[in-house]
Amino acid sequence: MFFFVMRRVVATVPVLVVVAFIVFLMLRLAPGDPAASIVGSGGTSEDIARVREQLGLNASLPVQFVQWSGRMLRGDLGESFFMKKSVVELIMQRVEPTVSLTLIALITTSLIAIPLGVLAAWRHGGLLDRMLMGFSVLGFSIPSFVIGYLLIWRFALHTRWLPVQGYTRIADGVGPWLAHLVLPAIAISIIYIALIARVTRAAVAEALTEDYIRTARAKGISELRVLMRHALANAAIPIVTVIGLGIALLIGGVVVTESVFAIPGLGQLTVDAVLSRDFPLIQGITLFFSVVYVGVNLLIDLSYLVFDPRIRY
Repeated sequence: MFFFVMRRVVATVPVLVVVAFIVFLMLRLAPGDPAASIVGSGGTSEDIARVREQLGLNASLPVQFVQWSGRMLRGDLGESFFMKKSVVELIMQRVEPTVSLTLIALITTSLIAIPLGVLAAWRHGGLLDRMLMGFSVLGFSIPSFVIGYLLIWRFALHTRWLPVQGYTRIADGVGPWLAHLVLPAIAISIIYIALIARVTRAAVAEALTEDYIRTARAKGISELRVLMRHALANAAIPIVTVIGLGIALLIGGVVVTESVFAIPGLGQLTVDAVLSRDFPLIQGITLFFSVVYVGVNLLIDLSYLVFDPRIRY
């Protein structure tokens, strides 16, 4: 087990290097100049050249990448071009809203999607199954920001049950903290629920055709225990796998949803950094999300041992 974890950790290094290189290259090759944005419309070409020199943008791309990589290995992700603060400091300031939103969305998705998928598999071909398939198509078809605006109109502007936008830190009260995260969590959970529910339905439906299910029913075991203890337990690996892979959907949804609900998290920070072409900040946030994604999938791999003891690494 220890050696497996170490191998996976070491294997993430080239992945992160490739991600860093691709993001670095795409930012430099994209049109636009951060120096021109800093100087503004009234700046001269000399002003722009001076700012580029100060930011180190006049050096060749290989030199810039080597310099940035060297600082990154020391834990220094650089300084934001526009905010004039450490990238690490900016990420730490914004990480709580994003982590809170992601965790609530993940918990909400699991509590809704998995039971829904199990029930649909149990009533395969029935009304509930057809409704789930229709919901899945609808969930994949509507963008999260559209769902967000609809939720704001219905539950914030129309009924005034929940706040429209903003964020309250958990240290200032669990109630206000949760109230500001309910609508955005639902908005980014819809697609995720549709995905997990469909995978759960397919996996459980397949498990219900196995011989051990017929044997369990022949022994007089209750249908609920057959579904949960036998069918769902044996279908857990594909479900857990798609939950891990779906973290990428959550990350993408967070970037858009935080902008819609004006949540000061990493998603909003990413949008601001992209609009201002803040190279160090974009690179730092991308690496942070990459590390989180790789770490989650490592935990998913380790969870296989819990769901299927026959697996050995």
